Amino acid sequence: MCSSNNLYKNPKPCKHLADYKLKNGLCGYNLIQDCFKTTPYGRTSLEISKSDIPRCSICSGCQGRFYMCLICSSVLCCLSSESNHVLLHSQSQTGHEISVDIERAELYCSVCCDQVYDPDFDKSVMCKHVMGFSRTENGVEESELRLSKRRRLSFGMDLDIKNMKRLFFRRDQKSKSCFPLGLRGLNNLGNTCFMNSVLQVLLHAPPLRNYFLSDRHNREICRKMSSDRLCLPCDIDLMFSAVFSGDRTPYSPAQFLYSWWQHSENLATYEQQDAHEFFMSMLDRIHDKEGKSSLATKDNGDCQCIAHRAFYGLLRSDVTCASCGFTSTTHDPCMDISLDLSTCNSSPKDLASKSSKPNESLVGCLDLFTRPEKLGSDQKLYCENCQEKQDAVKQMSIKKLPLVLCFHIKRFEHSHTRKLSRKIDRHMQFPFSLDMKPYLASSIVRKRYGNRIFSFDSDESDISTEFEIFAVVTHSGMLESGHYVTYLRLRNQWYKCDDAWITEVDEEVVRASQCYLMYYVQKMLYHKSCEDVSCQPMSLRADTFVPIAGCC
Repeated sequence: MCSSNNLYKNPKPCKHLADYKLKNGLCGYNLIQDCFKTTPYGRTSLEISKSDIPRCSICSGCQGRFYMCLICSSVLCCLSSESNHVLLHSQSQTGHEISVDIERAELYCSVCCDQVYDPDFDKSVMCKHVMGFSRTENGVEESELRLSKRRRLSFGMDLDIKNMKRLFFRRDQKSKSCFPLGLRGLNNLGNTCFMNSVLQVLLHAPPLRNYFLSDRHNREICRKMSSDRLCLPCDIDLMFSAVFSGDRTPYSPAQFLYSWWQHSENLATYEQQDAHEFFMSMLDRIHDKEGKSSLATKDNGDCQCIAHRAFYGLLRSDVTCASCGFTSTTHDPCMDISLDLSTCNSSPKDLASKSSKPNESLVGCLDLFTRPEKLGSDQKLYCENCQEKQDAVKQMSIKKLPLVLCFHIKRFEHSHTRKLSRKIDRHMQFPFSLDMKPYLASSIVRKRYGNRIFSFDSDESDISTEFEIFAVVTHSGMLESGHYVTYLRLRNQWYKCDDAWITEVDEEVVRASQCYLMYYVQKMLYHKSCEDVSCQPMSLRADTFVPIAGCC
């Protein structure tokens, strides 16, 4: 990693927030201390009265989004751009531009009509989390909501570093193992659990870790060679420096969030986002920057940016004419594999039997993914041999396996006809070790023709098909309001990463979780990563990462 003294830079606040802090300091933050309300999921809101329904100070309405002015504590509503009493209040009262979103406990500028970030306000929210800790009989701290007799903390004071480490990085006291280097909590910056969960995966994916910790993307050189002030790989490199520095206190990825917003303006909001959509957006942004290099493409046209080298795979689609047997083959690039959870994992006999239940598993989903599927009447194939449209059978397989295999479980269903959406809460079993050989194109085609094809074009015999799981992103809660958590498998031990909190857990907890994204890495890279990452803090510049073919 490049050496730099400024390990962290906050996004510049808007002019109105800067003016507010210049005149009032942290007084407003201090006044709303008792109004913060934190849920067990870590989400913070404002509780301004005993009434469940807040009302606007101007129109007495109870609809729309509500904000509380930091100067006069007025509650104001915002229904639309035409009915915005937050803006009206700031226009009639000078200096009343900054307010707090009551539902999300986030700063809002009524003039800029956008959420604004302030690390001091972030610290205030984290103070609330700290006050919510208590000790169990086993001596392990857990987060809970205290309704009375809560110890008051000044929002202006600095949090005790040792206390923060003890609170946010906990493990079973009976365990004699130490935590691996690089395992660090990430602060929730306002409905950003979707981002934190994916970032934990990327920070510990062996190919990306080796790439950034081997100084393959140097921030100083990038800034000198590029006029682009907002470089997402530079912000990722900054995160790797901070996370692998040995510091155990939770890290706030505010600079990265700001940069990602600039590159993905359609997702620039404090609304809860989909973790899978964020993951794909991240890979696209890395490719946009790293793929511009003249050396980023091989002779065969394959992109050599770190995103493609780690996650790029190739799917094969065979569509066979049901009349003459003519087969049309296409290949499609993929960065992940999306698997259906509904009606999968059972044979027709099992589905016909009322007594048997579907054995829902990752292997069953993969069997369904590669199973021949008869296309509907509206999807008939134009057969080049028959010279007309015919009924056809489609079968998917994997032509090329990536170094890191991402499975996306389709837990969210959307019906356009009924205009309804729902979440599939069913549990799914998944193995920690996975052999992908049965799902390769060579295996599928040989099976289709009764193993009579002994030679296969571009045989995958030189590709490793054995994978080990190293990360699981889970989703709990409802479709509209849920929470993302990541389980990391480091040095054969599982860790739960719940925003700022890191906890050592047993594998039974992981197996019982509601998996949404699963990440497998080639077995060779998994065992190599266990050897490379020390559990003892060390200087970043002294880290030695042995380059692995295809990774760095």
